[in-house]
Amino acid sequence: MPDDILRMRGITKSFPGVTALRDVELSVRRGEIHAICGENGAGKSTLMKILSGVHPHGSYSGEIEFDGEVCAFAGIRDSEARGIVIIHQELALVGQLSVAENLFLGNEIATRGMIDWNRTNHAAQALLRRVGLRENPTAPAGDLGVGKQQLVEIAKALSKEVRLLILDEPTAALNDDDSEHLLALLRGLRDDGITCVVISHKLNEITAIADTITILRDGRTIETLDVAADAVTEERIIAGMVGRDLEHRFPPRPPAAAGEEVLRIEDWTVHSATHPGRVVVDNATLSLRRGEIVGLAGLMGAGRTELAMSVFGRSYGVDISGRVWKDGREIDVRTVRSAIRNGIAYVSEDRKRYGLNLVTDVKRNVSAAGLGLLARRGWVDEHEEFRAAERFRGALRIKTPDVLASTHTLSGGNQQKVVLAKWMFTEPDVLILDEPTRGVDVGAKYEIYTIVNSLADQGKAVLVISSELPELLGLCDRIYALSEGRVTGELTRAEATQERLMEFMTQEARR
Repeated sequence: MPDDILRMRGITKSFPGVTALRDVELSVRRGEIHAICGENGAGKSTLMKILSGVHPHGSYSGEIEFDGEVCAFAGIRDSEARGIVIIHQELALVGQLSVAENLFLGNEIATRGMIDWNRTNHAAQALLRRVGLRENPTAPAGDLGVGKQQLVEIAKALSKEVRLLILDEPTAALNDDDSEHLLALLRGLRDDGITCVVISHKLNEITAIADTITILRDGRTIETLDVAADAVTEERIIAGMVGRDLEHRFPPRPPAAAGEEVLRIEDWTVHSATHPGRVVVDNATLSLRRGEIVGLAGLMGAGRTELAMSVFGRSYGVDISGRVWKDGREIDVRTVRSAIRNGIAYVSEDRKRYGLNLVTDVKRNVSAAGLGLLARRGWVDEHEEFRAAERFRGALRIKTPDVLASTHTLSGGNQQKVVLAKWMFTEPDVLILDEPTRGVDVGAKYEIYTIVNSLADQGKAVLVISSELPELLGLCDRIYALSEGRVTGELTRAEATQERLMEFMTQEARR
């Protein structure tokens, strides 16, 4: 039996206006965890969509050989029939259906044309145990957290007798505990003989779990590394991804000169939208000054996003109380319109759900939050709209053929830049950036950090919410810590360390 379970040769794929892949070569050994790394737009997801039949045979050139046989997949069913299963970054569960129904959707266990629910639920229970879940298979899948939904997706793949499992950014939306559990599960699947291909921007996870790493850059295969034999480090991977060494992960920025206070949030309390009796933000007070980057740290469930969304036009929560001051006077932020009018902008952690309209073009996305700036007697000046979008395309280095390109064709990093452009266009005084580099590669992260620095240099006040403590430490002038909805500490750049932040983040909130 050959060592390689998969060989992809000369894979070339083009979309209108752009060549996504050029003569890509990929070999994956049987029973290994093989990571694919590269900047956003390098072609990683496109390559895996070709392998899984999302992009069918005939839409690309090149050859796929799986388990010694040349394959021409016309669709996902063809690849799954051979044991190749892909789990996309955007999970594909139907929240209204039960866990068991999701596990066997399209592959139902039936007797004489009728679904056998007893056998279905028992089989589902066994699959859930295999991935470490003790959930009731009859529970709605939508009631599960993101980490557990990811495990259900893997259980679904196991139900299809998977031989090669592809995971696209599997830990992007997971907290540290869920991520570690998922990585341990992948190690177990490898030990059971299942080959895994993982796409991830989290290089610390890649170096910890992968046996082999293939690096793509600008749609080409750059190199394949044996993690153990080549003594691979994160710096080594970065050099291959971006074509140069990144001596510093963060652009240099001198300590900010404290400007006057621009925003103060006082005694802010928010109750859960789904469980109104539960307090998710409890009497929080924080302030931002002009030209300052302030961080907000906290564990999953600490209330960081809930705080940001509730301040931005009460986009989250019920029974909200507290006061918001801007430039020394109290302001009304009870609606999104009033928050924008008062110079506040919010970049959501979920750009695809809340930040962008993926079915329209870049131009419309950039102008969406500031149409009033383009209106002439009730009509949008389309020429000015085009010029504004082009200005931001150049300033933020958004990689797209032109601003008339559909936003869904852009890479994750470039989509994130479009969201930033959308809110920069409103000319805000305060920007709240919620997980601004989630799902973004190291090269694009550096560019986004540079943009954030430039905003502060322009006198904007920036609040950054991030689950990555090194990101907060490398970017922020001050950092607030949140635990159980309460502000438990405030540290300057000189005072802040991961250990001190974690101490505040895990501190039991005093009632």
